[in-house]
Amino acid sequence: MALFSMFTSTFNLSTTYPYRTKLPLTPTRVVSVKASSKDGEDNDKNAPEFNPFGFVTDNPSSRSAIQLPQSPAEDGNVGQMLYRTEDKGKEFGSYVKSGKLRWFVRETGIIISMLTNMLSVVKFMKLLDKCIFLSFSLFAGSAESRRGTILFLHGAPTQSFSYRVVMSQLGDAGFHCFAPDWIGFGFSDKPQPGYGFNYTEKEFHDALDNLLDVLRVESPLFLVVQGFLVGSYGLTWALKNSSKISKLAILNSPLTDSSVVPGLFQKLRIPLFGEFTCQNAIEAERFIEAGSPYVLKNEKADVYRLPYLSSSGPGFALLEAARKANFKGTFREIAEGFSTERWDKPILLAWGLSDKYLPQSVAEEFQKGNPTQIKLKLIEGAGHMPQEDWPEKVVDALRMFFF
Repeated sequence: MALFSMFTSTFNLSTTYPYRTKLPLTPTRVVSVKASSKDGEDNDKNAPEFNPFGFVTDNPSSRSAIQLPQSPAEDGNVGQMLYRTEDKGKEFGSYVKSGKLRWFVRETGIIISMLTNMLSVVKFMKLLDKCIFLSFSLFAGSAESRRGTILFLHGAPTQSFSYRVVMSQLGDAGFHCFAPDWIGFGFSDKPQPGYGFNYTEKEFHDALDNLLDVLRVESPLFLVVQGFLVGSYGLTWALKNSSKISKLAILNSPLTDSSVVPGLFQKLRIPLFGEFTCQNAIEAERFIEAGSPYVLKNEKADVYRLPYLSSSGPGFALLEAARKANFKGTFREIAEGFSTERWDKPILLAWGLSDKYLPQSVAEEFQKGNPTQIKLKLIEGAGHMPQEDWPEKVVDALRMFFF
């Protein structure tokens, strides 16, 4: 108990962290010294035993997520967490079938009044009954006032939820926005490897092409990409489909051979150890917080955690994709592909300065490869996922770039 009391002044396990809460730097330890050796022995007996699984609670959002409530009947087990979070995080989203795969796609820029004018109330209710999940984003304006289509692609191990604020505000500004969860991530399908999807770069590209056909996304479009692994595949897709892209915005992503592969992906590639790592339900939120100067609010952490709590599928999808990825080869392909000799479309680098995975030097090195087309916008206070840390600043940068 003495050891526990030493930390309670610093870490309140039931605390709800406010928006953009700074990570604590160094815990304050209070050490009490007593003259009686007998008292010391009693304290040693009351001290908690070593917990080999203590690493699970080593970040604030995860500690709050698994604490037991006052009532034992509401124990914080997996079932209770699923019940508490199952309806979260699906803003602006619906399920879209593309071939044998079912994608979860967020979309803003839809005017619901257009539907109500076309359908009677009865028919509209019947349509809702047939939908798996459907929501709409409202904005002032009309289809004729659209400023263009924006496609947002997320990285691993996260999901399109990170773009919810950015795409909502850009939808209000007149853009038609799409943000799918890649296959194997978020709320999209997670096929077992070898049964219709093998999580290779080519299969991710082909699946995205098919989805865009189903969504009838018009070209040329604006593309926004962020993150590792599938985020990198978004950039290599752009290199193969440059005619479909008008402008490209890149948020913090590995862009050069000097980019370091984070420890998560290195662990996933280790035999057996990777199988254990991929089933850690809080790995996504831990990855986000490790690359940011802030901790996630509990309601946000719930959404990033939910797919990994729901089944083992997302973990094994991440495992398969990480093991089949050629990280360094892809980084070199991106650096060379967007160089002056090969790319002639405008590129905006909106770069979070507090990224703990990818320093500012990566962005500056990439810009030197094509200084005419690449413009660098530094976002102070944002980390690896600026769209999550400071969405308002990202929106301002994108509005100026896309208008």
